[in-house]
Amino acid sequence: MGLKTFDRGIHPAYNKELASSKAITPAALPKTVIIPLRQHAGAPCTALVKKGDVVEEGQKIADVEAFVSAPIHASISGKVKEIDLYQHPVGMKVPSIVITGDGEKKDWGTSGGVTVDLASLTPDAIRTTIRESGIVGMGGAGFPTAVKLNAPKGKKIDTIVLNGCECEPYLTADHRIMLEEADKVVWGMRALMKGVGAPNGFIGIEDNKKDAIEAIKLALGPSCTDIKVIELETKYPQGAEKMLIKAALNRKVPKGKLPLDVGVVVNNVGTAAAIFDALNYGKPLIERVVTVSGNGIKEPKNLLCRIGTTFEEIIKQCGGLKEGGEFEVLNGGPMMGIAQMQLDVPVIKGTSGITALMGEVIKPKKYDACIRCASCVEACPMALMPYRLGDYGNMQRLDDFNGWGGFDCIECGCCSYVCPSKRPLLQWIRLGKLRVRQNQQAQQEQAQLAEQASAK
Repeated sequence: MGLKTFDRGIHPAYNKELASSKAITPAALPKTVIIPLRQHAGAPCTALVKKGDVVEEGQKIADVEAFVSAPIHASISGKVKEIDLYQHPVGMKVPSIVITGDGEKKDWGTSGGVTVDLASLTPDAIRTTIRESGIVGMGGAGFPTAVKLNAPKGKKIDTIVLNGCECEPYLTADHRIMLEEADKVVWGMRALMKGVGAPNGFIGIEDNKKDAIEAIKLALGPSCTDIKVIELETKYPQGAEKMLIKAALNRKVPKGKLPLDVGVVVNNVGTAAAIFDALNYGKPLIERVVTVSGNGIKEPKNLLCRIGTTFEEIIKQCGGLKEGGEFEVLNGGPMMGIAQMQLDVPVIKGTSGITALMGEVIKPKKYDACIRCASCVEACPMALMPYRLGDYGNMQRLDDFNGWGGFDCIECGCCSYVCPSKRPLLQWIRLGKLRVRQNQQAQQEQAQLAEQASAK
């Protein structure tokens, strides 16, 4: 019997060997950080500080009252230089707080082991601390973790699944966290389980990370019965929530529904480690592990980076870019990552990797017509028709885009990868989603104006 997995998907070149053996090392403390007020799914934050204010490392500097949100904290101590629009790694300018550092580091005591008895914490206290610490999903999506743990009335969560698959090529940050901080991951997992009252826990890890599987099993101990490690087939996108739930639990999340609709909450292993630090040391999410890799990086590394450090500064600490040829630098990996037009963009909470590519592995700029081969249909893990969705998104036929399930797309990029015509299907689908959201926002604004006018 083969390893557990999901239907369809692909097997790209993973190239993990470039950084998988590189231990996590702290990046140099940045002199200046650019901290965007939009770092999570949901409502963006509003600044709580103003230009000229002195801030401390870990101080809350932005927040919003919306339910789907997470506060933002100063990643260094220093002075607020300005609050203005700055380029964001997802490709737009957003309000950001720029802090000039004073060179001081705060000792969070993060090497002191467990300092809190988990049994003494209530579920409400766990969720509140996670929310106030600004913790979001660190696999890339950036969904506020506390929101996941506040299930709507009538929804019962019976299982927490930790995602240790890290199926995106080149990226090894989660792999190193499981190897080096397995105890934190397991403790954070138990905190998540208590936070929702879930009796069962599963940690899904692909079988190309045998050492991580053994490290987590060792941290669990031989007597552990409520948390199980599930060894999964190495296949992309094994780490996508719906694919992981299907592979690990054989539960199918219906289209248009969420994991909580089948009694499951999925979190990243890095998120679990961050929860450990928040509950034991009061440390908010001000830094994260970032894999800096790709065939264009001189010295691939796994760096513990302060939020707001620029890509340019991080790349310099990895020896810089290799000389010669054309480059493509991505926020993330080659499958789902977003190409950057400039390198003075900041690391955000969802930046799991910075990938620099050169030569033949760069995505082609030219593409040919669709030949109706259905390769994209066969690869799509959501059983969609990407060739249609790509066309509808590109042509902005938004009703057709919605009708054919455009928002069911998980943006894994399998379709673009297998397309023999090299059509940028993922980019077109993302464009379709963007245009739909913009139309919805415009309609809401028009409705509000009409309501205000009628009230007068």
